Amino acid sequence: MPGFYKHPNALVDDGASIGPGTRVWAFAHVLKGAVVGRECNICDHTFIEGGARLGDRVTVKCGVYLWDGVVIEDDVFIGPCVAFTNDLRPRSKQYPAQLLKTVVGQGASLGANCTILPGLTIGPWAMVGAGAVVTRDVPPHALVVGNPARARGWVCRCGARLDPQSGPALACSCGLHFRYNPETGVLAPEPNP
Repeated sequence: MPGFYKHPNALVDDGASIGPGTRVWAFAHVLKGAVVGRECNICDHTFIEGGARLGDRVTVKCGVYLWDGVVIEDDVFIGPCVAFTNDLRPRSKQYPAQLLKTVVGQGASLGANCTILPGLTIGPWAMVGAGAVVTRDVPPHALVVGNPARARGWVCRCGARLDPQSGPALACSCGLHFRYNPETGVLAPEPNP
């Protein structure tokens, strides 16, 4: 298949859309209807169902299963064994009329073994700690950890932790600037001065 690399032990069904420069490694299975963007890295022992959508430059580490209704935006990192779900009330041989949509925003990072409940949005550039259980939406740039996952701070696009205690205007050592609104609890990027 032109444009992307498929390991000899990977399965990519006819009708799956794989972008150029993407690598699909051993024992990965991409089903018909799945969309995987450009320059992604789909590691060993992964599964991408037909209704899943991945943007460009996404990394999916080993042992991750992306089900129908999961939408992964550009530049997302999904750590080993991250668990996605798409049905709040699963029963064997009973199928919901509509599966819930889960969106992971641009640049977000999901730590190893975290669990993402269905129907949630992980905001752009957010970071979910290893082993966290995400039961509600995560704001952009938030750092969440624990079970259930709770916000414990903010992170820059580069991944460095930011300190809102220093005031509403925050600068990262990488040169990016942010403004924290304590009334809304939202951290937003702002133009560099």
